[in-house]
Amino acid sequence: MNGKEQHYAAVSRAIAFIRANATQQPELAAVAAAAGLSEFHLQRLFSAWAGLSPKRFLQYLTKEHARAALRSSADVLDAALDAGLSGPGRLHDLMVSCEALTPGEIRARGAGVELRHGVAATPLGVALFGWTRRGLCHLAFCDGDEDVKLADLRRDWTAANFVGDDAGATELATRVFPATPTPGTLHLLLRGTNFQIKVWEALLKIPPAALVSYGQLAGHLGQPRAARAVGSAVAANTVAYLIPCHRVIRDDGGCGNYRWGVERKLALRAWELGRAV
Repeated sequence: MNGKEQHYAAVSRAIAFIRANATQQPELAAVAAAAGLSEFHLQRLFSAWAGLSPKRFLQYLTKEHARAALRSSADVLDAALDAGLSGPGRLHDLMVSCEALTPGEIRARGAGVELRHGVAATPLGVALFGWTRRGLCHLAFCDGDEDVKLADLRRDWTAANFVGDDAGATELATRVFPATPTPGTLHLLLRGTNFQIKVWEALLKIPPAALVSYGQLAGHLGQPRAARAVGSAVAANTVAYLIPCHRVIRDDGGCGNYRWGVERKLALRAWELGRAV
């Protein structure tokens, strides 16, 4: 396990403990013990990694904060979505453009396509990247289950020619998670139904560190009764972080589920919050 992975693992343990004990408002010493660190090292690591202290993250986790964020997000999201913009506070200057596979291409399961794949370290742990000449089609966070994640990718692209390329994945990771703001364009190749694509495109317009509920997202799409269908589309996303399903929470302010683990969802939100302030 390299340094990035160790840092994420320790922060993840701290987040899991804070989440499980948020109503008790745990002291720093208790959080540090759960993370396997001294108070000094936890404070320094958490602040360096997320840009905010464990105490501030505990405050951020409360449902009261989430409800307030949902209320305040309405005007911001309405303006951003209506204008077709990602809104203020972009995490970095990387522009993401999307191209959807046609139904025929989906049925072909990648026939005649070279699909490169590899694992690379990111600030949120190891991730599996999959891409073709047309763009990034898969980004999945791993927890020691890289083979399982690769098997999932192969099931979606059974007819593709798979080529291992960890060096290419590392280069992609530096573009997706740059140490400093980096201008550029990253193309995504999305595989889904028309409705799923609409949901994912709407997710791309949510500003970093902002939150939106499933119901709000359904309303933005002009289908206020489709919150459950929106939830299913969010869960079907196979491009973590870049299509930010981690910014969607329940209508009551609860965190909601996440394909790559609730702790990682909260970690992503903390990481974005620290870079947006």
